[in-house]
Amino acid sequence: MTSIAVRNPRTGEFDYEIRSMDAAEIGAAVAVARAAQRAWEAGGLPHRIAALLEWAAQLEAHGNDIVTALSIDTARHRISAEELGAVIHFIHGFCEHAPNVLATPFRKLDAHPDIVFKVTYPAYPVVGVISPWNFPLVLSFIDAIPALVAGASVVIKPSEITPRFIEPLRRSIEAVPALRGVLTLVSGGAETGAALVAQSDAVVFTGSVPTGKKIASVAAQAFIPAFLELGGKDAAVVLAGADVKRAATAILRSALYNSGQVCYAIERVYADESLYDALVDELCTQAGNLRRSLVMGDGGHYGPMIFERQASIIDAQLQDALDKGASIKLGGKSETVDGAVWIDPTIVANVDHSMKLMTEETFGPIVPVMRFSCDAQAEQLMNDSIYGLSGAVFGPDTHTAGDFATKMEAGGVSINDTELPRVMMFDGEKTAFKQSGMGGSRYGATSIMRYVRKRALLANEGAIAGLDKLAETAG
Repeated sequence: MTSIAVRNPRTGEFDYEIRSMDAAEIGAAVAVARAAQRAWEAGGLPHRIAALLEWAAQLEAHGNDIVTALSIDTARHRISAEELGAVIHFIHGFCEHAPNVLATPFRKLDAHPDIVFKVTYPAYPVVGVISPWNFPLVLSFIDAIPALVAGASVVIKPSEITPRFIEPLRRSIEAVPALRGVLTLVSGGAETGAALVAQSDAVVFTGSVPTGKKIASVAAQAFIPAFLELGGKDAAVVLAGADVKRAATAILRSALYNSGQVCYAIERVYADESLYDALVDELCTQAGNLRRSLVMGDGGHYGPMIFERQASIIDAQLQDALDKGASIKLGGKSETVDGAVWIDPTIVANVDHSMKLMTEETFGPIVPVMRFSCDAQAEQLMNDSIYGLSGAVFGPDTHTAGDFATKMEAGGVSINDTELPRVMMFDGEKTAFKQSGMGGSRYGATSIMRYVRKRALLANEGAIAGLDKLAETAG
């Protein structure tokens, strides 16, 4: 057994550690989950809903401890509290919609009225979830909850970068007897994750494209489905006639949320040349009024970077852009103060696609802005990417911006705002395009169906065919 030291992003100190579970321990946890799943699924949907709603109440009861642990690892309190609220919302929403999604009545076949059939939905026995460090709680359970509702057992390996919430969360789960063995959290690094993929019946991963490709390969060898939500390089296009102030506010709100450590953050902006200078100025003016949150709860707008190595990636991208002719209009490279790594909101002008800042995932509070001369050029630029998670289009009205938005190769496109797909958790579906993911929509109530197989049951209520059907006749 080995241990992993965990860094506090506000102090830079490694003041916590977790056990790194080996393949044998993961095998034992999966075996328990597999055994518990039989009763969990056989108990029926009402039993599962009752248990999950009971757990929602326990999450509220243990909420202070969970949010405190999240806050230490992520250096932000308000968003950590939002994460807890979102998970409770997920539970109630999926429990409300599941009876309709999973309904399985018998019905007649139109072409064969004597035959009735229905489709049943046996769950994958064990779903393995590997979640990232930027939203440790939400991205552990946005997939785990619909899997549990479907009747699967779930084993979750959170990121070793932000694992402190595991223990208080375990206590909330242990308070619900029906969830014991059905919902399990394990701890460790990449080796632990690999062992979980190898021993699960389906796997969900949220994280980088390179790691996602590795997981997809392992899953393919194991012949199990992999649901992957990977990186993004979301584009915002600001067309001629758009409201510059509105566009700047929405772009910054997306680009700077959680210090830019969001897969669907706006990471590249294309502005019509008629308003390019005005947009850059407005971005600088608004971002320049924001300040660091030096102490949680002090009213500051952004905290230190969660994962200090990400700052090195961002610094390298900024230097590459500067070397190729870009200019920094506000902000700049990272700064370490008393162990905390800070990157202030940074606006970069005169960028192009020769720069990594415009083509590779940044995952930080950086807003590069490139000009375009016509809509055809804007279309080519926004789609010149291996990513296709989401994006935004700003125009003079919904019709104009909406028409252009249909040309964006991305799964969710906001019109005259950003991050709008977040509000359609149970109402709509979207998939990731290109290398931003695969495996169906995690949005919409029907995302429950990702975690089931489909079994058709057919009954003949009339006469059966006789053996003369075997006779071979001419003509």
